[in-house]
Amino acid sequence: MPGIDENLTFYPLNIAVLTVSDTRDEASDRSGALLAERLTAAGHKLAARAIVTDEVEAIRIQVQAWVQDPAVDVVLTTGGTGFAPRDVTPEAVKPLFRREMDGFSVVFHQASLDTVGVSTLQSRAFAGQADDTFVFCLPGSTGACRDGWDLVLALELDSRYRPCSLAGQIPRLRDVCA
Repeated sequence: MPGIDENLTFYPLNIAVLTVSDTRDEASDRSGALLAERLTAAGHKLAARAIVTDEVEAIRIQVQAWVQDPAVDVVLTTGGTGFAPRDVTPEAVKPLFRREMDGFSVVFHQASLDTVGVSTLQSRAFAGQADDTFVFCLPGSTGACRDGWDLVLALELDSRYRPCSLAGQIPRLRDVCA
């Protein structure tokens, strides 16, 4: 059965959170705050947090900076994944990937189907690997971020999850976490 094996060691990941929005600031960024709260409550470290506008260059520069930072294992973004004219997160981030994680979108949509129904089709949530850093791009709503973290990422980023976890693919953990 898949699940958390309490007999294994938990290895915290260093996770950066990027909010993509033309209207949010630190005080009104509920989605970024939710992700930061959830990841730290799970035992991971908030490596960095930022807010950028819905501009391809601004998004790409910030994600690329964290991908190049050895202190960041995973990047989570929230916002810019819909179909509004200014939603450009996929266009900004996908060119950075050396590999796309098609299954993330599938599993995210299955999870959110139970909470928002067919409205999940309005999301272009996606994930991939830029260099050795995993990047997960979620919609900007707190509900979508809650679904993404609670139903998908909390398990997949936990080194104790079996049959396997992405934690074992983080370069600094490859030899200690299978």
